[in-house]
Amino acid sequence: MCGVLALNHVGRKESQCKFLQILQGQRPFDLIKGGIVGAILITAVGFNWAGYGFGWTLRSTAEQKAKDAGEAAIVRVLAPICADKFRQASDSVAKLAALKGTDSWKRDDFIKDTGYATFPGSEYDRKVAEACVELLTQVK
Repeated sequence: MCGVLALNHVGRKESQCKFLQILQGQRPFDLIKGGIVGAILITAVGFNWAGYGFGWTLRSTAEQKAKDAGEAAIVRVLAPICADKFRQASDSVAKLAALKGTDSWKRDDFIKDTGYATFPGSEYDRKVAEACVELLTQVK
């Protein structure tokens, strides 16, 4: 959009491009406000709607998810071993009856006391004990 704007100092018509009208008057403030609102919306969508294909995440969140997934994998591997060790014990029938007779919130402590949820090279893990109890008390 170039046009004749004014006469120059010699009196000749001079063609000059108009300054973009979008940047004149109140328009720059409208653009800035729109840009800020757009940035906020894009950020909100990117971080909160990960299930819809956007999937932005902070490094700390990704690291925590990886740690949780690793711990869950360990529980999935060790809980069946714990349950198998429990079932193979010579007094497993009596211990299983005692386990089922124990209050639900004390069952992981029962497993801890038997030692089946503790493995060589590792410490007792309550999550492993809880999963072991779940496996042992499932109705077949």
